[in-house]
Amino acid sequence: MSVQSAFASALLAPDAACPEGLFSSNGADPMSRFAVYRNNVHSALINALAAAYPVALQLVGEAFFRAMAGLYVQDHPPSSPIISEYGNTFADFIQGFAPAASVPYLADVARLERLRVRAYHAADIQPLDQHDVLQQLQGTADLGQSRLRLHPSLSTLNSPYAIVAVWAAHQTEGAVAMLDPGYAQNALVLRQGLAVKVFAIDSGSVAFINSLGRGAGLEMAVAEALEASAEFDLHQCLTLLIGHDAITHLHLEHKVSP
Repeated sequence: MSVQSAFASALLAPDAACPEGLFSSNGADPMSRFAVYRNNVHSALINALAAAYPVALQLVGEAFFRAMAGLYVQDHPPSSPIISEYGNTFADFIQGFAPAASVPYLADVARLERLRVRAYHAADIQPLDQHDVLQQLQGTADLGQSRLRLHPSLSTLNSPYAIVAVWAAHQTEGAVAMLDPGYAQNALVLRQGLAVKVFAIDSGSVAFINSLGRGAGLEMAVAEALEASAEFDLHQCLTLLIGHDAITHLHLEHKVSP
């Protein structure tokens, strides 16, 4: 094991001995100095998780959350120097964390919060002008093979729990008392300007948006949406996307006459 690997391993293990070769220039005990540094690193990573998952923290309380996050930190060291990327697998950890089982929607709420972080830090791409998009769509007779490219901040999430309602209730004082998380809900997350927004959408819209994200044309995307839900409303879904600057490119296929 390299010196760097040994140092990193000891840094995240609370009971590990001080790595060999460390010394203090002022004569202080290296172990005590290393313990302070290790505690600062642990605290910083736990604080990063608390900042990224504020609703998850509220759902279980700060003491429980920080204890759970501390266990996650020990087994999941950062893989990137970008602190906003830390905790990408935290929701999966929560899913398998037995003490959190009493809040069955906690992992999905964490997944929603991670999508919000990703949306905030997604690349800046200029969206198409809303009026121009509407004009082009309305002025094309055959939209079937046309393709829409969506903003990189956009993502969807399916859950058997009311994750959007849970998240929204924690943004408004007093709303938690009226919360019923026991029904399925799908989420759309996107960034409009600098504001990250969360919407509850139907399963057909999820299928439509995901199909567009894979590069499918409108005809295929609509077919997949209707397969997911016979109640899918194309106009309503496109209005949502256009109205929140989610479309960055529009390629209209034109049939060539024989």
